Amino acid sequence: MTESFDGDWLELREPFDAMARDMGLAAQLSAALPARPRILDLGAGTASLTRWLGHAIGRAQAWTLVDADPELITRAFDTLAERADLIGWASSFPNKRTLLIHAPHGAWRIEALLTNLALAPHGLPLQQTDAVVCSALCDLVSEDWITRMAKACAARRIPFYAALNTSAPARFSPPHRGDAFVRRGFMRDQLRDKGFGGRALGDAAPAAIARAFGAHGYTVHSATSPWRIGRLDGEMAEALSSGMLQAAAKHERAAVRVLDAWAEARADQIEATRLSILVPHRDVLALPPGA
Repeated sequence: MTESFDGDWLELREPFDAMARDMGLAAQLSAALPARPRILDLGAGTASLTRWLGHAIGRAQAWTLVDADPELITRAFDTLAERADLIGWASSFPNKRTLLIHAPHGAWRIEALLTNLALAPHGLPLQQTDAVVCSALCDLVSEDWITRMAKACAARRIPFYAALNTSAPARFSPPHRGDAFVRRGFMRDQLRDKGFGGRALGDAAPAAIARAFGAHGYTVHSATSPWRIGRLDGEMAEALSSGMLQAAAKHERAAVRVLDAWAEARADQIEATRLSILVPHRDVLALPPGA
């Protein structure tokens, strides 16, 4: 079974994702796509990437949201319709499986596919796809998974865009002596098998994508896309610190006292609006020859 994520966490991180993703790579992808692109969003969750990238594409488009969690897909459709309404765009459901967002620059047609992404590219409608995209996915998968996806995309000359791949340890300010233990334990946890057929790539994901797609003649572009969690972003800082601590604690059992002291210090700093966090990520865009 592949890693799953809570919808509330995905909602909390969405504005930080949106601020972090590199607009230049999104523009390059948009320019390489046909007039009405068909886009496959892997591990779509609540459709955060669809909402962000759809605006960057800025024309009629068709999306297939791919995820294994039906509750997240339902939430994605609801959130897409709600966000459209907030900016004055009408939405409609021509059938039970399709959402239409009537954007002024052309309609967004959105459908869903429930499938186990560990089996990808098996089960994906690549023959009806103009681009494969994902966000915060590739650091969870194995190198073999990336290799298979690269081969499948190359067979149809499909661009591949992967946003928000972890690229280095998080940096906390002010520093604390427990940071090294949290980072080490968290990075060990990142590399465990997440259900994608082997050791997860973690911060090696950007290089693995470049290597796999470059082997098929793709041109690979990348850009930094860090989360910047400021001193007033207490809810996000608390959620991230807590998640990292829980992951680290599985592997740093001899450092319980240090981790407890770290958790107490970070909680106090969040309450006093003194904690900021930088989480390095990298966006990667792989374009087929001639794109």
